Amino acid sequence: MKILAISCSPRKEGNTVTLLAEALKGAQQEGAGVELYSVSGRNIQPCDGCGTCMETGKCHIKDDMQELYPKMLAADGIIFGAPVYYYNMAAQAKTIMDRTMVTNHPDMSLANRVGGVVAVAGSLGLVSAVKDLYFYIITRRMLPASYVAAYAGPEGDVKKLEKCMKAAHDLGRQMVRIAAQGFKYPDDITVPSIAFGTHTK
Repeated sequence: MKILAISCSPRKEGNTVTLLAEALKGAQQEGAGVELYSVSGRNIQPCDGCGTCMETGKCHIKDDMQELYPKMLAADGIIFGAPVYYYNMAAQAKTIMDRTMVTNHPDMSLANRVGGVVAVAGSLGLVSAVKDLYFYIITRRMLPASYVAAYAGPEGDVKKLEKCMKAAHDLGRQMVRIAAQGFKYPDDITVPSIAFGTHTK
């Protein structure tokens, strides 16, 4: 059993990382192997919309996403952590989301993994970030676990939120227990990842 936490914060030791680390402690308590992957300091470029990944199962952009893809595919559960800047998730989180368009290819599918969410905001935008990350999890045919949403300011602020830290710990435990259930989406019924229009018919 492996639980991967992805910190989409540009800060190496910010509040998002603090909550993700606590969630991974919870997962370890349940016997899972864990890994925290931080985008801080890494070269992850925006998607250029070429669309070839959906045919080939490979992204042509050679950057640090190439090391993240196999980590995601090897995980039984993934916790996405995002800070909120300017009313929604930080650009780094949206970039990760966009670059996983490749998971539309059957060989790169994230289906049947458990997905959790951690979001941290100083003010407005917290609900938008949680909502968008959950919608992403659903369209990837992942099984949604719980979420942790926190209002916090300076680095380390979330450590003052006792109930929040416990919720993060419990999220990690929940991820492992849900993954152990062996949930699988029906193979013959797909979950739409697009809106329907004249281009889809």
